[in-house]
Amino acid sequence: MFKPEILAPAGNMEKLQMAVTYGADAVYFAGSQLGLRAGAKNFKEEEIKEAVDYCHDHGVKAYITVNVIAHDEHLIGIEDYLTFLNSIGADAIIVSDPGVLQLAKKFAPNAEIHLSTQANTTNAQTANFWHDVGVDRIVLARELTLEEITQIIQRKKDTLKIEAFVHGAMCISYSGRCLLSSYMTGRNANLGDCAHPCRWKYNLVEEMRPDEYYPVIEDENGTFIMNSKDLCTITFLDQLYQAGIESFKIEGRMKSAYYNAIVVRSYKHALKEVMEGKPIDPYWLDEIKKASHRDFTPGFYFGNPKEEGQLYTSSSYIRHYDFVGRVLDYDESTGMATVEQRNKFSVGDTVEIFGPDIRHFDATITQMLDHKGQAIESAPHAQQIIQIKVPQPVKPWDLIRKQREDV
Repeated sequence: MFKPEILAPAGNMEKLQMAVTYGADAVYFAGSQLGLRAGAKNFKEEEIKEAVDYCHDHGVKAYITVNVIAHDEHLIGIEDYLTFLNSIGADAIIVSDPGVLQLAKKFAPNAEIHLSTQANTTNAQTANFWHDVGVDRIVLARELTLEEITQIIQRKKDTLKIEAFVHGAMCISYSGRCLLSSYMTGRNANLGDCAHPCRWKYNLVEEMRPDEYYPVIEDENGTFIMNSKDLCTITFLDQLYQAGIESFKIEGRMKSAYYNAIVVRSYKHALKEVMEGKPIDPYWLDEIKKASHRDFTPGFYFGNPKEEGQLYTSSSYIRHYDFVGRVLDYDESTGMATVEQRNKFSVGDTVEIFGPDIRHFDATITQMLDHKGQAIESAPHAQQIIQIKVPQPVKPWDLIRKQREDV
């Protein structure tokens, strides 16, 4: 029985550490150049080595994205960069460009080559072609049905691995090959700098009436004609497992560390239930909904979702809970947890506390001390170090959240 890999995103070191702590088998991230998430902080060269070492110290693989659709100017210095990635033990290089693929094979020979979803692989013949020229793993296009993925897996060469997205934001274009952002803002999506104009509100303007704007659909909330829902597959993860997908990829290098913890933890435990032959507990979907998200869709797994895959009234996120703190330490003798504050909370608040391997429990804050040991009523300052009384033992990296008052 094979165990699919849970592959998590990391936009910075804290997100990477959170993904590793909460159960990822592998993490993908980018350096400051050549990765398709320019808006993420990403990693400087010295930080990449630290990140790779951290992953390896915890038994987790590190994949580096070098998946821009490159022009010649973007390849300046790439040989040195790939040589560096090889020297620090990167487990895989994620590419989308054939030229970058050739360079990666030459200058990072110890790393696997993973073909990005940007390459839009949609059939077994193409998958096998890429394998013949040196690709070890294909990240399939997100526009495939589960039936099509199953056929590709059945027809691919035995030594080729298949990865597919299971969670996160979807792209209105074909697996990310889009020029809308570049045309409208000068920010090139294929170089990692997408402005997401597909999420904007649009109206129709008639040439002779330039000051009159007509909604494309008559609706008081406006019209978002290219605004996709978020992919979520946790309720049918068993079917993805049965299809033989070897890596379950979570989207979200721009998302928060809290998002990483929630989503990785949920998929990790749901997959464990699937592998044990148990039904997937609805608890894990409920947990995912406690991270900021849009409405969910199964994507293309069961066919083109058409209008059911789109949001037409708003591009904003659903957010019912605030991440308010991370546990740094716990004193068994006093029952006090040392916490780094992330959002304001106060004495009298009821919060939820959870960790990588425990379900959440409720706790009412009855006592709060500042860093000097003085009693305080609230923690209003970002990353303020405080102590709180908790009803049961906790561990470093356990997280604290609070339901929003406007829910």
